[in-house]
Amino acid sequence: MPIIPLVAAIASLLVAAPASAPKAVSSGDRPADQRLGPLRSLDSYFPFKEVESPEQWEARRRQLRRQTKVATGLWPMPFRTPLNAKVHGKVVRDEYTVERVILESLPGHFVTGSLYRPLGRTGRRPAVLTPHGHWPQGRFYDAGSANVRRLIAAGDERFELGGRFPIQARCVQLARMGCVVFNYDMVGYADSVQLPHRGFDESDRVDTPEAWSFHTAQAELRLQNMMGLQSWNSIRALDFVSALPDVDPEKIAVTGASGGGTQTFMLGALDDRPAVLLPAVMVSTAMQGGCTCENACFLRVGAGNIDLAALAAPRPLGLTAANDWTVELETKGLPQLKALYEMLGHPKRVDARIATHFNHNYNAISRTFLYNWLNKHLGLGYVEPVLERDFIPLSIDEMTVWNDKHPKPSGSQVGTAHETAITGWFTKESDRALDQVAPNGPGSLDAFRQTVGGAFDVLLGRRLGDVGQTDYELVAKEDRGDYLLMTGLISMPAEKEQLPLLFLYPRENWNKEVVVWVQEQGKSELLDKKGDPTSEAKKLLDAGFAVISADLLFQGEFLEDGKPLERTRLGHQGNGRGDWQKAAAYTFGYNYSLFAKRVHDLLSIIKFIQTDQHGAERIHLLGVGKTAGPLVAAAKAQAGDAVDVTAIDTGGFRFSEVNRLDDPMFLPGAVKYRDLPGLLALIAPGKLLLAGETPDSTQLAKAAYRASGKPDRLRLVGKQAHATTALVDEIVNQAQRPSRDGDARSE
Repeated sequence: MPIIPLVAAIASLLVAAPASAPKAVSSGDRPADQRLGPLRSLDSYFPFKEVESPEQWEARRRQLRRQTKVATGLWPMPFRTPLNAKVHGKVVRDEYTVERVILESLPGHFVTGSLYRPLGRTGRRPAVLTPHGHWPQGRFYDAGSANVRRLIAAGDERFELGGRFPIQARCVQLARMGCVVFNYDMVGYADSVQLPHRGFDESDRVDTPEAWSFHTAQAELRLQNMMGLQSWNSIRALDFVSALPDVDPEKIAVTGASGGGTQTFMLGALDDRPAVLLPAVMVSTAMQGGCTCENACFLRVGAGNIDLAALAAPRPLGLTAANDWTVELETKGLPQLKALYEMLGHPKRVDARIATHFNHNYNAISRTFLYNWLNKHLGLGYVEPVLERDFIPLSIDEMTVWNDKHPKPSGSQVGTAHETAITGWFTKESDRALDQVAPNGPGSLDAFRQTVGGAFDVLLGRRLGDVGQTDYELVAKEDRGDYLLMTGLISMPAEKEQLPLLFLYPRENWNKEVVVWVQEQGKSELLDKKGDPTSEAKKLLDAGFAVISADLLFQGEFLEDGKPLERTRLGHQGNGRGDWQKAAAYTFGYNYSLFAKRVHDLLSIIKFIQTDQHGAERIHLLGVGKTAGPLVAAAKAQAGDAVDVTAIDTGGFRFSEVNRLDDPMFLPGAVKYRDLPGLLALIAPGKLLLAGETPDSTQLAKAAYRASGKPDRLRLVGKQAHATTALVDEIVNQAQRPSRDGDARSE
């Protein structure tokens, strides 16, 4: 692989601060860009993104499923370790039995619960998974004798015991209907004692490159989160139930309310095995879920709970609504779901029980809807309406899974030590899975692109083909003899985004090629302290290249005070006072990172050049530095063969160095998917001039280029304090060459 000899760096680039570039927007104004407005949050409005055909829905379904798996840290899926199930302590009631269950969803992490089985039934039976939601003590919930009297008087409940123990009530009734029922604990509830529910032990959190807790920068850079752990527990609970000898694995339903409703539709989104779903009092276009167990970076960017619940289609999907954030479900969300199911040919497979005169609940009225929904769609054969009967509830002593023979976890099995063991296990699992798709020979690049490239599609949120119309407005043009200096604005009406641009255009000898030069702080760096093009920009002009630079989001004209941005805006849950309320998911679960938004800007510039009337024939990207270099790498990965030569000095940047959620270079998940070397590998087989790296640090990129059959298209620039000159020289030297070959990751 050739090493390009370096020319000495141009002194003016190092010692002279650039002049203020001509402005494209009026003094005191900022670009008309919706991204300057408030961040989206869990309380924003989330209408269903409608589709026009089953084919469009299938494409949307694939995209959303990948998004949910990436967000929860389950792309690719971890290896399913032995469950080591322990079922013990049977309690016998009139028509059913209840057993205590301990599973290992991953080595040393226990999922606990109660397993209800009908008595006197033979053969394989339908089964129901039922996560409990955020009721106090979860599986052990007792509404209290005083409260249940109020509920009976209000019409919520029919029976005193059923009303006091509503979670047990639905399990008992379903068992009486012939179903096997697994009521399992959400993390931090009832017998799940190894971690606090929200994943925050605020007194002893760890965040180092070697070990880390959930909700730290290191965890988020690997997309390790409480929602992912809870979702993995649900998948393993489904594995357990599916394998029971008395369960029909083709007839498994899932239901839960509130946070249990979130786990219900998430399991349906992640896994095809649930045959029927009923997430109660959760799915709506309004509040999306307030707990860390319901939020993850990327989960609801461009989607909401209606979209996620729709991933059940065409499987039967029942919903309930109450006087809470679901109060408008009947007119916002449900009609769109019904239209989707109608389009897919199954109009009777979606419905909802609208009871907005009740507050947030899974009361007897909603449970009756559940029983009839499962009776119909699991084929239980009961005359409807199926009505609940009262029962003798289990005491906590009869339900708890821990006893002398099965001791409660302690020591390193709980708290921070256990938490870091979990994040360490997920790291090892993802490394193992990604090693299996690493490019290692001819034909191996496709699997890498599908997995790592597919993940970066989620992390970055846009490919070139996703960019809509671009409109250009020329603001000023200055004739400087042998070149024109122009300022302008490009607007993206569909995205409601706008960018200030600076153009350098050769008057006489334009070679129909454009260099998009990405700067560390914006377009002003294209000019020297006198307001003239820098020496390297002038070299490109003299060789016939047009040069474009821009103020990307929160650079240059986007800044009110003109000072370089050091910290990005962050959202929060509620009043934001608790540490858990500042978790990354409350920002990046609803908004792309600033890094991703700047990549969007570069894709918009490329699209503008492609469609501009001047008819550029080749587009090149140039970025030097720890901000510009990674942005260019990401933009090229998402633009495919629309870019000819990509010239990058990375400055040795790695996303793993980022230790703050508000760092402008923070990109959740980037470290998991092989950090910056992963992005560089996705550029193959495009022409890549690369500085700021070493032969060892480019092993993954080299392997990708060898696998592409174009190893000579990766060219390393040797070490030097500033590689701009070498990169510019190489772009100029390659000005006359055959047309580029196709790039497999185009649009």
